[in-house]
Amino acid sequence: MFNLRKLPYDKSAFSGVFISDKTFDYHYEKHHQTYINNLNNLIKGTEFENKSLYDIVLNSSGGIFNNAAQVYNHDFYWDCISPNKADPSKELESALNEAFGGNFKETFINSATTLFGSGWCWVVVDENKKLKIVQTSNAATPPINKQIPILVVDVWEHAYYIDYKNARPKYLEEFYSNINWDFVSTAYEWALKEGMVSVKFYMNDIHKEQN
Repeated sequence: MFNLRKLPYDKSAFSGVFISDKTFDYHYEKHHQTYINNLNNLIKGTEFENKSLYDIVLNSSGGIFNNAAQVYNHDFYWDCISPNKADPSKELESALNEAFGGNFKETFINSATTLFGSGWCWVVVDENKKLKIVQTSNAATPPINKQIPILVVDVWEHAYYIDYKNARPKYLEEFYSNINWDFVSTAYEWALKEGMVSVKFYMNDIHKEQN
């Protein structure tokens, strides 16, 4: 059985400036919990019943994949934000400048703003150890394409509609101001060192109860 991960901060940590308590109530306690519940129900009696989240995400399809991937996508999203301000590591900052010509913020926010419908906007390390911005729709997630996430923003409407209505760009500006650069920098470091193993470790460390 998978369990809903604990948030790395109190739900009131952002003082309602970026994400309100009400949004956490719906996004975390209802939406994220529903993906957990669905996944547990769907894997009963299947080959995935005793598999790790990593194995399920990389090898399943249909409803099982959709819910497993959404568990991971949300797990990662919660770690990508923080009420504590920080800066990217020097290594990451240099890599972002090289990859995006010093226009990372503008490029990232534009990509997230223009993603049509529901989905996610990611920064990933590709198979050549280069940084890329990729969009995924619905539950799709970069690890299925051997891309290693280091940052993600959720642009499903349930992530921001309570607080920002249809003003996705405003939500994205606030998101950017609350990026957990310590986490993102560490994710980048491990992506370079361990590749897909870092993704496996992340998923399975959060959901130790299934290992």
